[in-house]
Amino acid sequence: MTQAAVKLQLESVSKEFVAPRSGARVLAVTDVDLEMHDGEFLCIVGPSGCGKSTILNLLAGLELPSGGRVTMDGRPIAGPAAERGMVFQDYALFPWKTVWENVEFGPRYGPRGRGLSAEQRRQRVRSLIDLVGLAGSEQKYPHELSGGMRQRCALARLLANEPEVLLMDEPLAALDAQTRTVLQEELLRIWGQERPADDRRTVVFITHAIDEAVFLADRVVVMSSHPGRIRRIVEVDLPRPRTDAVRGDPRFQALTQEIWHLIREEVYRAALAGAEGP
Repeated sequence: MTQAAVKLQLESVSKEFVAPRSGARVLAVTDVDLEMHDGEFLCIVGPSGCGKSTILNLLAGLELPSGGRVTMDGRPIAGPAAERGMVFQDYALFPWKTVWENVEFGPRYGPRGRGLSAEQRRQRVRSLIDLVGLAGSEQKYPHELSGGMRQRCALARLLANEPEVLLMDEPLAALDAQTRTVLQEELLRIWGQERPADDRRTVVFITHAIDEAVFLADRVVVMSSHPGRIRRIVEVDLPRPRTDAVRGDPRFQALTQEIWHLIREEVYRAALAGAEGP
């Protein structure tokens, strides 16, 4: 992709935690240098425990680095802000509110909705429900929706706050394989993959699924663990817009295999350690 302005940056970042039981200090990630550009879709993959979610939490401002700098538009990230929105694996919808009420919550009560008239708020919610394909389900509650529909609702609720950056922590992991494949295409459509980069939001997407990362991303950050480090950044030189047909492209298969070979040994070690138990 054409190099755009830097939106998010981690400079020599490390993050240390204190283990709750032993009190020992654990280095989760170290020496992380990474630039994310305006309008880029960046995926992060790696074995369990490599610090993927730690990096996302640092970008969200939910955690602060132990060392180094985390910035957005050149300014330090010191805490959560509406300009950076998160989507989680478990949807995090309000179960007592309808689809419409969930999507409307940010514009009605949050800082991004200040100054909107009731009609402007209604139009924003209407357009987002239509965008994510939930027209006709506005008055349903989360328990009445399928997993895919709940995640669409969560995405619409996030977009209603008009964040500049979308931070996504395995948002499709809990879905069945067929629904997950459909929503990957839908996510790219909603992101606006046919539009110019300067007309799209920046996305940082955590996933364990290598094929998902290759399908979605402009670049894939491959991490290693103990402590988490960036092992390699892989450019995904597949054309956009991407549809299901791209999965049969030999280059798609080659990139998937390339990334798998980078993390395979660590994934096997982690799986075997888990099977052996404490």
